[in-house]
Amino acid sequence: MTEIIILILIGIAAGVLSGMFGVGGGIIIVPAFVFFLGMSQHEAQGTSLGLMLFPIGILAAYNYHKSGQMDLKAGLIVASAFVIGGYFGSKISLDLDQSILKRVFGVLMLLISLKLIFSGK
Repeated sequence: MTEIIILILIGIAAGVLSGMFGVGGGIIIVPAFVFFLGMSQHEAQGTSLGLMLFPIGILAAYNYHKSGQMDLKAGLIVASAFVIGGYFGSKISLDLDQSILKRVFGVLMLLISLKLIFSGK
């Protein structure tokens, strides 16, 4: 049950940030899978591709699935929550001044970069 709650939170967060900044999979979902669910980098990437299967990379996702590097359940849960988060993120973003939005996005990118650089794994 805890895993499902984490997956839903990842989907909502990714959806909100996607709606606000146009980002999601590689910047939000993949690191969240690695840091919060302990997935390998390959499994996180494969699962992220799987949840965005039809709109982005059906053939790439197929290769990850075929090699056992995709958690289909996690991908489906996050994809469902992502839709909801995307709606609310776009609403928030459209109400923010462009200069604030750019700064918030820059800080987000910086924090994620520092976490990836210094995580030691």
